[in-house]
Amino acid sequence: MRHLFRKPDESCILMREGSSQVDMYDVVIVGSGPAGMGAAFELAQNKPGLSVLIVDQENFSTGGMRNDCKMNFTYPIGFPEEYWSREQADLYLEKVTAFLKPEILPKSNIGIYQKRADRLGCSLLEIRQSHLGTDGGLKLIKKLLAELNSLGITLALGETMLSVNEVAQVIGTDKRDIGYRALLIAPGRKGFHFLQMMLQSLGVPFMDNIVDIGIRVETRIDHYPIVRDYYDPKFYFPEKVRTFCTNSGDAHVVKERYTTARGDIWYSVNGHAYSAESHEANGLVNFAILKTVRFTAPLASGQAFAENLGLQAALMGGNKPLMQRVGDFRMGSRSKETSFNTDLYDFPPSLKDCCPGDISLAMPAKILRSIWKAMKNLDTIVPGVLHPSTIMYYPEIKLYANKPQYLDDSFRVTERVFLAGDGAGTSRGITAAWASGIRCAQGIARLLQQG
Repeated sequence: MRHLFRKPDESCILMREGSSQVDMYDVVIVGSGPAGMGAAFELAQNKPGLSVLIVDQENFSTGGMRNDCKMNFTYPIGFPEEYWSREQADLYLEKVTAFLKPEILPKSNIGIYQKRADRLGCSLLEIRQSHLGTDGGLKLIKKLLAELNSLGITLALGETMLSVNEVAQVIGTDKRDIGYRALLIAPGRKGFHFLQMMLQSLGVPFMDNIVDIGIRVETRIDHYPIVRDYYDPKFYFPEKVRTFCTNSGDAHVVKERYTTARGDIWYSVNGHAYSAESHEANGLVNFAILKTVRFTAPLASGQAFAENLGLQAALMGGNKPLMQRVGDFRMGSRSKETSFNTDLYDFPPSLKDCCPGDISLAMPAKILRSIWKAMKNLDTIVPGVLHPSTIMYYPEIKLYANKPQYLDDSFRVTERVFLAGDGAGTSRGITAAWASGIRCAQGIARLLQQG
């Protein structure tokens, strides 16, 4: 399989014209999510004399902690196995756990569901989890930012990185030029286009041949009671299909806005929930069912393929995601506005800014067949989830599959540039992203010690 590679654009590697002053730091971190934070705290604790800057284009700290803030502390969840052995992951999970001090959620009756899954050729992983909720995640971010500030880490929120000049060891932002001795780029999933642009300007080969495509399921907790025993059950089905990101209690489906390199806009769905301590339960649960698609020769861009699916769904939905009741889907008919009232069904959708329709017209048949098989298996394991009222939202797409060519075990791609987090393919979730940031920070510390 060949690597994607394009020649650097000269406009991306030159410093701002007329720039005479460069702000200097030992380490510049681009991205303030879990990977960037993990690296910053590791450097501050073990190399306190270094000057460290965190840059983020948003005016607030980004990353998965802002959305539901559920964290998994068991390998291999979140840890791509091509980069992490069990021994490595367990070692770094100990460091992440010691720092974040999570309250692990209790589980019960797991053996019952596991036996049912095993009989169908499926599996249910038992994962150590914590859940803060969206509001709890925002509180945690505020606390972590205050700690970073107290440790002398400089935060530059609302500042966008535009270019990198590896020869001069300078990045350009929309406000200034910044010099570095080591650069960590950790933009997360939403930054995959930005990351690709940086990789191209640095001349780093990469692949983006893997993507997750699926739906988000919403139903009443009474139809998916397993969440009373296990907050985020991790089911794995044949044909590379899995459940992902379960939310219950005061749970809501939301849409996320994406923009292509051409400026076209499309929407993916996602889910979140608020903490039980501060919000009253709405009686709903939502979760994703995703199929991993891996492209082989001739190599195509998984990101471009997924974006085209998102654009097609937006075209069909009037620039909105699609939603369809299971009852309508089984009858082979599209859902209409009348499908989403409580006269006919037992709950209204939590995401109302969606277009009733037929997801089978928008999703590739092979992907839909695999997902529907998984849903039927799931309904056997947890009877009731395929109640006619259950809603399927489409699309849910995870764009985190950039696979750069790394030079060493600390995720270094050039002499002084490192990558971490979901956007770089080193993780799939908060705890693994934090762990990948620590690995980068350790590599950065070794590099700076050498001079």
